[in-house]
Amino acid sequence: VQLQASGGGLVQAGGSLRLSCAASGRTINSNSMGWFRQAPGKERDFVAAITRSGGSTYYTDSVKGRFTISRDNAKNTVYLQMNSLKPEDTAVYYCAVRSTYYSSSYGYTGARYYGYWGQGTLVTVSS
Repeated sequence: VQLQASGGGLVQAGGSLRLSCAASGRTINSNSMGWFRQAPGKERDFVAAITRSGGSTYYTDSVKGRFTISRDNAKNTVYLQMNSLKPEDTAVYYCAVRSTYYSSSYGYTGARYYGYWGQGTLVTVSS
């Protein structure tokens, strides 16, 4: 499966962006999906995840109430709506397909449980 992330850009603090992650090659309807981000000089961190049906979502504490993950299985696409952006949200954002090999008991925040990654899209938030 190939993942194409888009929607990043430069925005002022307090602004909004909507990231998209379009999958091709096969359907991702059977997989939970996640968004991660990597700021300069830092490790890649979990941001949000959504189960295959979209019935459950998970967020890192720093984005709760500001970011919303969603998916459109008919379009084979996952989204990340980011509101009230802060300079500390500046990073390259990656979408990823969670492997079905791991049950939900492993959680959704570990990058090791995701098997396919997109190329990333840069989000820059100016103060």
